[in-house]
Amino acid sequence: MSAARIIIAICMADLRQRLRTPRMWVLLGALAAASWWSFPPADADYLAVWFGAGARAYYSSAWIGLVISSIYGGLLSLVGFYVVRGTVVRDLEAGTWQILVATPMNRAGYLLAKWLSHVVLFVLVLAAGIAVGLVAQQVRGEVTTLDLIELLKPVLLIALPALAISATFAVWFDLVPWLRRSAGNILYFFVWTFLMTGSIVRGAGAWPGDPQGMMAVQQALAKGADLPAGFAKGGLSIGGQSLQGKAPVLFEWTHWQVGLDVLASRGFWLAVAVLGLLAAAPLLDRFAAHRGGARAASTEGRRLRLLDVLLAPLRWTAFGALVSAEVSLALRPRRWRWFLAMAAIFAAQAFAPEKGLVAAILAGWLLSMDHFARAVLREHDTRTGALVFTAPGMRQRLLAARVLTGIGMAWLVTLPALVRLGVQNPTAAVAVAVAGVSIAVWGLALGALFRNARPFELVLVAAAYVSLQGALVLDALADPMSTLTGHAIALPIAVAMLLTAWRPLVARVA
Repeated sequence: MSAARIIIAICMADLRQRLRTPRMWVLLGALAAASWWSFPPADADYLAVWFGAGARAYYSSAWIGLVISSIYGGLLSLVGFYVVRGTVVRDLEAGTWQILVATPMNRAGYLLAKWLSHVVLFVLVLAAGIAVGLVAQQVRGEVTTLDLIELLKPVLLIALPALAISATFAVWFDLVPWLRRSAGNILYFFVWTFLMTGSIVRGAGAWPGDPQGMMAVQQALAKGADLPAGFAKGGLSIGGQSLQGKAPVLFEWTHWQVGLDVLASRGFWLAVAVLGLLAAAPLLDRFAAHRGGARAASTEGRRLRLLDVLLAPLRWTAFGALVSAEVSLALRPRRWRWFLAMAAIFAAQAFAPEKGLVAAILAGWLLSMDHFARAVLREHDTRTGALVFTAPGMRQRLLAARVLTGIGMAWLVTLPALVRLGVQNPTAAVAVAVAGVSIAVWGLALGALFRNARPFELVLVAAAYVSLQGALVLDALADPMSTLTGHAIALPIAVAMLLTAWRPLVARVA
């Protein structure tokens, strides 16, 4: 009972701290509002969750629960990771862990409390989505009978195991020192993508299915959906599909007959989440010894004596000295592995074929993304704003220096590509340069707006991923003018956002 009280106390303390911030309520409200668009009326020209070639069920309790579980189990397991992670890092870096370890609490109990606080927050988000779904069920009026069991069945079997795994990853990525910041944010996106697609590639019948439970739902719909004769059932899809003026195919699905195989597969993934969490308990003290932050910063960059020579002309003016200091802070803390990886990226940018060139450009930006959003938060994280902003005009000069440094970093890590494209395809070279400016400014803007680097890092990783799949977001070679135009249009928005968010950020830390 004592251990249970400690676990509950830590969990509730974390939850209260999160719910005190207005940003969390804004997030809950935004996700709940977005849920409404997941239930379009029958005459709408789109579907959010559909089966086969444009079919959905009447809005019964079972289908409402399925839609919420499918969307939140998949997308919230990605976005939620970036929202909940950081509580363990905060305890380790603030020295709270040393106090907690002196209490009767054991290591497994501490990790379980942190994990539970993540899961409870996910449940709150799910509850908001379910509430919106219930309103939609009554407003749409297709099946107004409320069946709580069928409503909650998909939530418990589909969404909960998926979100439990995401919570376990959030704890592990907070513990492992090199995964606590940008590297972990990048890696988790690809881990999530693998988990989403790995089981699908292996086949729908492969046990235990995918962690998100999409294969289980797809098989249930294939067996139980009462579709018109000749309709191609296909698979379950989540996102947005335009019907191009056609009416959706509606079918009746008010009950999910859950088999033992589904219970076993979903129980397997829930057990994986819990056992994976407890596996970290024996390593907790070792991980806690690496407290991170400024104390763990690498000093290998101090060997960059050439950097002092290159930056020396900048120090002739006060603003130049400030830019020089920002460049030093961006490069000197980096470890030798970063420079080695950047050398390989430079070689690929210089000699790789077009597809490899695009990948190398994206890799250069991704490898440096910790600078773009975190630079604007330096005084916020180190609590040095009261000292830094006492200098006359420092607010304007420091922002200008960081904008220039961010743009310089975006261009520096793509320098071989810019030189090569400047000779072979000047329009593409300009598009890459403008995209670099856009990345730098958007990184500063989102970092200042959210006072956290994770939203920008998630956006950049997602943009890089879709660009590798052929999107023009950051692919400046497929259609340089379209990429150039898109970033040129978005750039003034980023500048306005940065100027708007910078003032309250400075007022907070000064």
